[in-house]
Amino acid sequence: MKESTLRKDQQELVGRLMSTCGGSYPPEIRRKFFISGPQWAAAYQGQALFHAPTRTPLQPAEVIERLAEIGIGWWTTHDTDIIPTDQLMTDRQDQILEGIRKALERNGVACSMVTGETFYHPVWAASPAGEQPEVRSYARQRLENVVEIGHRLGAQFLVYWPGTLGYQFQGVVEETRMLKRYAEEINAACEKDLAVARSMAISPMRHCLEAKPFEPQAELILPTTDAMLTFINSGMLKHPEMVGVNPEYLHELMWGSAPRAALARALVAGKLWHFDVNDGYRLKHDVDLAVGLVNPLDWLNVLILLRAHGYNGPFNLDYKPPRTTSNYGVFQVSFPSAVDRFITLWEIAGEAISDPVINEATKALEAGAAPAESADANAIFEANKELWTLHELIGHRLVQILLGLNRGRAFSV
Repeated sequence: MKESTLRKDQQELVGRLMSTCGGSYPPEIRRKFFISGPQWAAAYQGQALFHAPTRTPLQPAEVIERLAEIGIGWWTTHDTDIIPTDQLMTDRQDQILEGIRKALERNGVACSMVTGETFYHPVWAASPAGEQPEVRSYARQRLENVVEIGHRLGAQFLVYWPGTLGYQFQGVVEETRMLKRYAEEINAACEKDLAVARSMAISPMRHCLEAKPFEPQAELILPTTDAMLTFINSGMLKHPEMVGVNPEYLHELMWGSAPRAALARALVAGKLWHFDVNDGYRLKHDVDLAVGLVNPLDWLNVLILLRAHGYNGPFNLDYKPPRTTSNYGVFQVSFPSAVDRFITLWEIAGEAISDPVINEATKALEAGAAPAESADANAIFEANKELWTLHELIGHRLVQILLGLNRGRAFSV
């Protein structure tokens, strides 16, 4: 059998089985959600430290077109996903951006976020906030240029992941000095944004910091969302009101945190502006699986929290289609299934929020059973010890809702 015939037959099989799965949403429903598809996720070729590429490259115009067909209405990118490093800040950059702007307009897709690459190129080997003033000067130029790219493409958000902000060997870096230098670079980006926004008579963008506990440096100086929140409020930023956080679900999970708790802390700080959604495993490396494939119950609880607090920012599909997925499969299976799982979990979260069993149990727990001013610990315990059983009951009910058991689904045994 010819290779082309075999490939066509296999693609037809994949398409038929994907259709048989059901549970999908039409593009017009998917577009109602603020879900963004990153250039780097769609164009990821399957390469990694121990992994050779398994897919061929994809250009931005093709990615944008495929996302539009699926019903993903927003697109995000790193600067160097679309512009080679040596063409940044040149006339060629302008030509590339104009082509992308036209592709976005042609397909009815908007650019929601741009992020700067300050981790891959060898110039960042010792971090963008290291000792050499020329490296820091170049870093400031790059971040200022990201601001210009963002405005050129109509982005609402900028994201910074300082993946090399740290060290390999103790004693080499003076941490407070590096933090101050990094703050100077964020300050430069904010000042540039304000200047461009004034010249264009538009609003400045929202600048979001993204944390990761490890990789690629051995020790990261800002490894968690909590560290980022502290940095924003450290007094080193000139415009802290312009800077929030972009937590990533898996980045919080990697170090053993509860992503929902990290999101809650960002919410109460008023700084949860952008959210990278994916899935993976605790205390392991950054596998970047698609949302809901590993921890659907945890994801349900995350979305209950965000729905309850009216979060209306982007959900950015920051994941990697698996190496076993073909170029065809990326847009026939990987992206649509990720979006549809998210929407389903979002709708289930709404069901859980209005569930009468959970609401009655929650109200009973919050009311308590002892006098509010009681100072007798034993009496308080005796009054409430039966109520506390409702904690497990609520957990059981959430699993029922997730599995559809509350709707009468059951298996004969």
